[in-house]
Amino acid sequence: MAGGFGTRLRPLTCNIPKPMVPMANKPMMQHIVALLKKHGITDMISTLYYSPEVITSHFGDGSNFGVTMRYVRAEADYGTAGSVRNATKSMDERILIISGDVLTDFDLTRAIAAHEEKKAKATIVLTHAKNPLAFGVVITNEEGKITRFLEKPSWGEVFSDTINTGIYILEPEVLEKVPYQEDFDFSKDLFPLLLRQDAGLYGYVADGYWRDVGNLNEYQEAHIDALNGIAHVDFDGKKKGSLYVGEGTSIKQDNIHVSGTVLIGKNCSIADRVHLSNCVIGDNCSIGEGVHITNSVLWNDVIVGHNAELTSDVIGTKCSIGEKAVIADNVFISDSCWIGRKAKLSANIKLWPEKVVEEGAVLTRSLVWEDKWLRELFTESRITGLSNIEMNPEFGAKLGAAYGAFIGAGKTVVTCRDSDNVSRMMNRALICGLISAGVHTFDLRAISIPLLRHELSSGREAGGIHVRRSPSDKTLTDIIFFDADGKDLPSKKTKSVERLFLGEDFPRAPRESVGSISFPERTTEIYRQKFLSSIDVPTINKSAFKIVIDYSNGVASTIFPIILGSFECQVVALNAHLDPRKLTRDKDEWEYSLHQLSHIVTSLKYDVGCLIDAGGEKLYMVNERGEQIDSSRLLTIVADLHMRTDPNVRAVAVPITSSGEIDVVARKHDVEVIRTRDSHLAMMEAAAKKSAQFVGGTKGGFIFTDFFFATDAMYSVAKILEMMGKTGKRLGDIDREIPKLFATRRDVNCSWEHKGKVMRHIMNDSNGLRRDLVDGVKIYLGNGEGSASALLIPDKERPLFHISAEAQDQKTADELASDYEKKIIRWRDEP
Repeated sequence: MAGGFGTRLRPLTCNIPKPMVPMANKPMMQHIVALLKKHGITDMISTLYYSPEVITSHFGDGSNFGVTMRYVRAEADYGTAGSVRNATKSMDERILIISGDVLTDFDLTRAIAAHEEKKAKATIVLTHAKNPLAFGVVITNEEGKITRFLEKPSWGEVFSDTINTGIYILEPEVLEKVPYQEDFDFSKDLFPLLLRQDAGLYGYVADGYWRDVGNLNEYQEAHIDALNGIAHVDFDGKKKGSLYVGEGTSIKQDNIHVSGTVLIGKNCSIADRVHLSNCVIGDNCSIGEGVHITNSVLWNDVIVGHNAELTSDVIGTKCSIGEKAVIADNVFISDSCWIGRKAKLSANIKLWPEKVVEEGAVLTRSLVWEDKWLRELFTESRITGLSNIEMNPEFGAKLGAAYGAFIGAGKTVVTCRDSDNVSRMMNRALICGLISAGVHTFDLRAISIPLLRHELSSGREAGGIHVRRSPSDKTLTDIIFFDADGKDLPSKKTKSVERLFLGEDFPRAPRESVGSISFPERTTEIYRQKFLSSIDVPTINKSAFKIVIDYSNGVASTIFPIILGSFECQVVALNAHLDPRKLTRDKDEWEYSLHQLSHIVTSLKYDVGCLIDAGGEKLYMVNERGEQIDSSRLLTIVADLHMRTDPNVRAVAVPITSSGEIDVVARKHDVEVIRTRDSHLAMMEAAAKKSAQFVGGTKGGFIFTDFFFATDAMYSVAKILEMMGKTGKRLGDIDREIPKLFATRRDVNCSWEHKGKVMRHIMNDSNGLRRDLVDGVKIYLGNGEGSASALLIPDKERPLFHISAEAQDQKTADELASDYEKKIIRWRDEP
């Protein structure tokens, strides 16, 4: 499989396809060819797509490498399985499929033997990974048969650290299941099909080294592994201690200093007093006197002037580094660049081909965010960073341009924000990037997320962006992306935006095609009309509720008072004006706000207190007795109210993190409970399917599907008032009437590289018990109503494991949480 673009390896892959990127002075694909030949596989077909001539000119017919090489270039993108089917349409024999752009030393002979021993129809070669997120996670039974397959999972779906390496052994009848010249993927289509048909899909866990060289840091680390002998790679050249020297290379042997392993290619010239440490130098390179090169990779035909310094860098083909130049850590320079004498390049810089840095220049660029986001840009559909440090205008414009390139010139994107000044700045920076890509923008200015979703649901725009100060940390700013239908942007699309952003390779529109900016006016009025038409206003009016509302100084304060004017309610409003200084509340401020809300409700003898978050999506409530209602308990209460008041309810959807109280209540109403992943996107997906009439979250978000598919705190307030009016009961009444379970929550520190290992142990430990694998692992210790349970779920953003234990008494819940806390610590710390 040799069709990769290598977008995340740019700028190194600007001129060559990813399989041809040098690894220890040989193209990565050449190492794969050598591995196949070592295990007796010499008949090869390469599927090509990007820059095919670079591959064909290097390998030819394969005879120079002791193999037979044929090539197939797809006329279109048929997906991974489709491209193999296209390449092997006339073959009727077993095939092995392997990527041409990984680094591995697996024993393929043993993998094939395991395939034959199991009489498998298809075998996926597996390995253990410290961070399984970027790969397909595979679960097998004791016989090695695959029982579950998850492609690119979230942390809550990482049930093992055993991953798909992209190496497959297939019998010919398996490929016959792949439609010819149609888009068909191994992981998304073929393997799930084999699982459903129980068609002999097995996994083989291989020993040895495997690394998907997926980004620039992975490329550097793969070289370090090769030089340290962790990856078994054959080095060309004559070995002199820890130094490998290629044919025709001239070295002033007496005066160079070598530490670690150093690999030097053919026909190089190494001058006096050179210091080389853990580095690779390509063919035809010239290294001047007094040069220091540490942990770096130089491709072919590089010239380095005397007394230059390079540390942890990658230098492309035909580059010239001037004398006394200093190149700091993590600099990636593409082909044919010229760095002048005494120039200084700061850390984390990328230079595209044929760039020139003048003599004595100091090339600096504030790329603080590159360090943090080199691993991952998005968390679900959100990007979060330090306000005016990581979230700065340059970043906003670049991100806007990348998103605009993804959306496509000539289309329209809706933008909006809260009232914070950094949000205003970032919104404008994003707009600059968008219009530079030829995308038109509708700027709704300060408006809530629910109204943005309503605007997008009209179908007029291609996507949306909301910028806000983080509701949980005053120092952070969030940028949230929305799909054309108003739902959160799904992970497949965020990955596409991320590739464009990190690759820095997105087009600018011609001058005459730069996008426009406009400001729609009727969004709020359309929302108000739909809102009121979906609520039983007479029932609310008849009840004449007395309510206290805290608007959190957010944008709901500009809209909801107008809607409340249609209800015959007595309202006390708190924080009912926009104030960018108060959009975020810390824990103490949050508790004070709820205490104040409670005090006013009890002092005035009002019916209910409501706190709407600054974004207008989440709702927190105080009952008529001034008691603060925990968000998880509020979900149970609102769900029960909905079941009592709507006889057409057949199902409700709640996240896996919700209390078992929901199940107890639902059984009494003969209503099905659908469990979802613990994310707003999963809630919206459940709402869009229309199978559930109510979707609730454990963080104050509720979806009433007859109104909209996303959470809206303003509508939730009105709907709860309507349901209270229909039942004649207050929230405290409902709370006393429905059953209560006791919960204990614990957090356990767990580094990213140990999360997959811990999940594998959890799966093994819970084998044979009733469990849910929707998000994390929820284990049920009994089959009765309200039986004890424990949810073990890795945090998506932090190096933590969350434990949520629930039982019919507090002592049992505490003991269950303690038991699993001890287990996770033991599994985490084992070698």
